[in-house]
Amino acid sequence: MSVPLKTLRRIFGYPSFKGPQAQIIDHLIGGGDALVLMPTGGGKSLCYQIPALLREGVGVVVSPLIALMQDQVDALLQVGVRAAFLNSSQDYETASEIERRLRMDELDLIYVAPERLLTERFLGVMDYLVSRNRLALFAIDEAHCVSQWGHDFRPEYIQLSALHQRYPTVPRIALTATADQLTQREIITRLGLDAARVFISSFDRPNIRYTVVERDNPRRQLIDFLDAQRGAAGIVYCLSRKKVDETAAWLNEQGIAALAYHAGLDAAMRLHHQQRFQREDGIVMVATIAFGMGIDKPDVRFVAHLDLPKSLEAYYQETGRAGRDGEPAEAWMTYGLNDVVIHRLRIDESTAGDEQKRVERSKLDSLLAWCETVTCRRALLLKYFSEEATACGNCDTCLDPPELWDGTVAAQKAMSAALRTGQRFGAGHLIDILRGKTTEKVQQFGHANLPTFGAGTDLDEAGWRSVFRQLLAAGLLHADAQAFGGLRLTDAARPVLKGEATLSLRKQARRLRGKKHRPSQESALAGRRSDAGTPLAAADAPLFEVLRAWRADLAREQGVPAFVILHDKTLRELAARRPASLPDLLGVPGIGQAKADRYGEALLRLLL
Repeated sequence: MSVPLKTLRRIFGYPSFKGPQAQIIDHLIGGGDALVLMPTGGGKSLCYQIPALLREGVGVVVSPLIALMQDQVDALLQVGVRAAFLNSSQDYETASEIERRLRMDELDLIYVAPERLLTERFLGVMDYLVSRNRLALFAIDEAHCVSQWGHDFRPEYIQLSALHQRYPTVPRIALTATADQLTQREIITRLGLDAARVFISSFDRPNIRYTVVERDNPRRQLIDFLDAQRGAAGIVYCLSRKKVDETAAWLNEQGIAALAYHAGLDAAMRLHHQQRFQREDGIVMVATIAFGMGIDKPDVRFVAHLDLPKSLEAYYQETGRAGRDGEPAEAWMTYGLNDVVIHRLRIDESTAGDEQKRVERSKLDSLLAWCETVTCRRALLLKYFSEEATACGNCDTCLDPPELWDGTVAAQKAMSAALRTGQRFGAGHLIDILRGKTTEKVQQFGHANLPTFGAGTDLDEAGWRSVFRQLLAAGLLHADAQAFGGLRLTDAARPVLKGEATLSLRKQARRLRGKKHRPSQESALAGRRSDAGTPLAAADAPLFEVLRAWRADLAREQGVPAFVILHDKTLRELAARRPASLPDLLGVPGIGQAKADRYGEALLRLLL
């Protein structure tokens, strides 16, 4: 048995490595640099934690999230690893004590915020460690933050290239759960990883079910979705702070325990809400994208979007916070015409350069194409990350395939209405014209006299909104920032308008079918995932709840999230296997030597 595998079993309690973990660990132990792309929940942390334990000295982990560092360190302390963190939340005495422990070889891993890492004070500590051959490696977590065109850009990340220049003999590993080819190249270039070995795992998260619904009544649609998730932890993303506050307040009125999180709240409130989400069961966090990167909670059962994200990368990153434990999870989103217009206007009105705007438009186009697809959502999402896949059977387009219709004539009517009104009006006004509604605005501009007035009574308002949304998504129309969002034809529209090309559109979505048309997550996942662990039999459920209650009491006593002590998957295995001795306990995934020593006797009393 290899030394890394022995370490995995002894400390972390897992029987074997997953995917490319063993290769990555061997490469890093040997002194090589690496770029690792691995989905959330795939085990990225072990790829640097085990090499840090097996190489001489301390491993330095660069993490952008102060709130997350505490949980990561708590989890390592539980398994007997000497770990600590340094960030701006600590006072001078605490930071000085941690620096002393670093110098005295009393730490295996140190988590550092990037802005702290690059101070002369901390660089001085690392200079001292290097002089004594006591710097094991650098791990740059959330490496996509280096991308200026990405969704989580952090300016301080660009400066991390200085690590290789100052410490060229110290191996580096950059890790991220999401990066398209453009972002991958930028990570390599900006961090000086040209000689690094690149490890790319499958981006597939088969336990997540993807669903997109046409926006109708978003609050009603959200509560209908959440009714099936009662008692589960989840995240609801909104675009604005105001919408976050209003949605969280409304959910609480509906009897759902919801908290708000956005950059407008003071730091103490944000930390309090994040800790409650991490440490209590069944909390729904309503948030802007200020919340989430690196969230370590394994039992998030759903991620809902009330507004369109910025890109497929952002969507993948945000939905990836669900189902880290490998159990069934939901990614649900409402999507409407205004989303398309707002995002296009945001790009056009930004102060970014032309090249960055081009990249952002391309990323938005990919996201819109994914929203409007009639094929498998998972396969299209994976294709965006250059991975081929077949239909999954676990997304809305697989479970309830949309129908197509010849929308050429409808598209011609819509574009003609835009042309005849000077391409200065938004979809709402154009729909009123097409449906023959004599509103005050229609009368004011004399648009009731146009040939297109009343030409579209065959479709209702929702049907026309679907047409305009798809024309925008297909790039035949675009929202003109100079005309306050007025819809203008693009060059691609001309062949359709002139009858030289036809256009297929997806029919307006039907109401969600009954349960018989939507197989359970477990049946949909059959044969598609290998990490689900032992299903919980009915006879084992009472013992599982006893174990969860015991874990909750311990978590409260220690002031740590419950999953830091033992994951649900481990409790499920305990309830099913009912080990009768300490050696038997060590055979349960997730229980290493330190946890067996610490909790073994108490667990055996509960199990026997």
